[in-house]
Amino acid sequence: MPIPDLDELNTMVGHELPGGTYELEDYKDWLTRDVVGATPAVDGVALPMFCYYAAIAGMGVSIDGLFQLVDATADSGVMFGEAEIDIRKPFRLGETYSVKGRITEIKRKEGRKAGVFDIVTFVLDVVDSSGEVAGVSTNAFVFPRRDD
Repeated sequence: MPIPDLDELNTMVGHELPGGTYELEDYKDWLTRDVVGATPAVDGVALPMFCYYAAIAGMGVSIDGLFQLVDATADSGVMFGEAEIDIRKPFRLGETYSVKGRITEIKRKEGRKAGVFDIVTFVLDVVDSSGEVAGVSTNAFVFPRRDD
């Protein structure tokens, strides 16, 4: 796959992801707590990681679909770069959250060993049923670019 033109890629900055919803059902929290050995939920508050899970599951596009938006596929060697989670309210069991997101930045870099690669950052807002942002998940993926 040829290296995509950076100016064309940057037209994706600001691109709104389709978004969707995520229902935080009790069993999901129970299973997660069982796996990580956490104590049972108190007062209907889920584990903080559900900000990330809700964001990714509710962004309205698959991970591979996200890759395609920036001219890559799962076979391109894409790597998870970094993540930041900003929790503004407790995530409540039984709540249905809506998710809206956008691509916020595309940076091109070049490394001696890695060659050319792009870092694509996208932000996902997780909104509760009252319309308040309960959490924000910011993620960056690293896309190796090779002229094949």
